[in-house]
Amino acid sequence: MILFFKLSAFYFFYFAAVGVYVIFLPKVFSDIGYTPSQIGIILALAPLMRFATPFLFLKHIKLDQNLFKLSLILSSISASMFYFSLYNFYLLMINNIILGVCLSLILPYMEVISLKELGNSLYGKARLFGSIGFMMISLVLAKFLSSASIAIHYYLVTVILTSIFAWSLLKYDIPHHEDTGVDAKKFSLISHWPFWLSLFLMQMSFGGFYNFFTIYESQHGISLEIISYLWSFGVICEILMFYFQAPLLKKNLLFMIKFSILITACRWFMLYLFPDNLTITYISQGLHAFSFGLYHSAVIIYLYSLYTNKKLAQQFMLGIAYGLGGFVGALISGYLYGPNLFLYASIIAISAYFALIIDNKQKLNQE
Repeated sequence: MILFFKLSAFYFFYFAAVGVYVIFLPKVFSDIGYTPSQIGIILALAPLMRFATPFLFLKHIKLDQNLFKLSLILSSISASMFYFSLYNFYLLMINNIILGVCLSLILPYMEVISLKELGNSLYGKARLFGSIGFMMISLVLAKFLSSASIAIHYYLVTVILTSIFAWSLLKYDIPHHEDTGVDAKKFSLISHWPFWLSLFLMQMSFGGFYNFFTIYESQHGISLEIISYLWSFGVICEILMFYFQAPLLKKNLLFMIKFSILITACRWFMLYLFPDNLTITYISQGLHAFSFGLYHSAVIIYLYSLYTNKKLAQQFMLGIAYGLGGFVGALISGYLYGPNLFLYASIIAISAYFALIIDNKQKLNQE
């Protein structure tokens, strides 16, 4: 029970911090004068570091407790540095680079501990507290965001609490033999390249949503308070999925992943067609249960069963999907921002589905 509480608290504060970063910091950057292309560049740097960092662990570096502790300390320092870097574009870039490196280590490390200690059935119930944290911060901060410094206050506090609970879970670290150089050498991305391509494209399609949804809906006449309700509604649906998804995860995981991708493509197309229709926008947010909740869990568990080096697999999942996919998605969405933004996102999501079709054909040929 104590373990479940600590893991739930970690997810709660980690994704509360993500909520501040994703929902409110883009609006803060816009309000203090950054252009959409500059916002895209700033927000793309942390995902880029998430992508680059795992490659360092294939040969010479091991993600052990000492390195994990260092990443927790640096993440808190980086969060505090927003006070000094917010109004300087280049300092803000450097700060996001450091933050991206830290984040590329913290979440995959904790995901492996969570799956190892809780198993598939309880993983979703612990993970749903991350969604609760995300939702609560979206509701609270929308009412109190009167200045940029308030957003930074919330971000710093949530990052520090994330680090405290992560530190308390270090005694549940996985055995060292899973991180040996032999396992790292056996680790192959090429053997499953269509699946990794699909992960990349799926998260790339989220670029416009995570970085510009708040701005996009604001420009279509929806207030910041209503937008916070939209974010929260999507998270409520995601929480329900996390709680009840266990039977679905006992079925064909690849089918669940494909289904979630198709739902996501429809979701983006709805936002493209009806950007100012509040009812349709709520429905599209409800689909977050599939496009994130079910999709994320199915991918995490699938990779956990696919690779021997589980930490490295989760690092690359975060790096290639949320890292490279997030980087390219943020960068492109900054330059393509406009009325067709979510049409492009829908096309990219469909491409992720076809990558998995290639993966199926490849497996049939091998058989």
